[in-house]
Amino acid sequence: MVEFESLVNNKIGMHLRAAGEFVKLANKFSSDILVIKNDKKANGKSILGLASLAVGAGATIKIRIEGTDELEAKEALKELIDQNFYEE
Repeated sequence: MVEFESLVNNKIGMHLRAAGEFVKLANKFSSDILVIKNDKKANGKSILGLASLAVGAGATIKIRIEGTDELEAKEALKELIDQNFYEE
């Protein structure tokens, strides 16, 4: 299992388009991906789950990944978030 924290630093947070990009990328991996904000948890492969977290701009999220391709998933998802979901 790997876990990391990331700052959601785009202008409007993890809105539906950004969540969609996250889910699309997460689903390329076989590992289980869990996104945690405060005490709420959501499946990183579910757009509705991510939307339910209401991750706003400037929020810090924790991502927990477990599976055979967890390291590759970590690098890809971290880059997506660090690049502001490729919006800017």
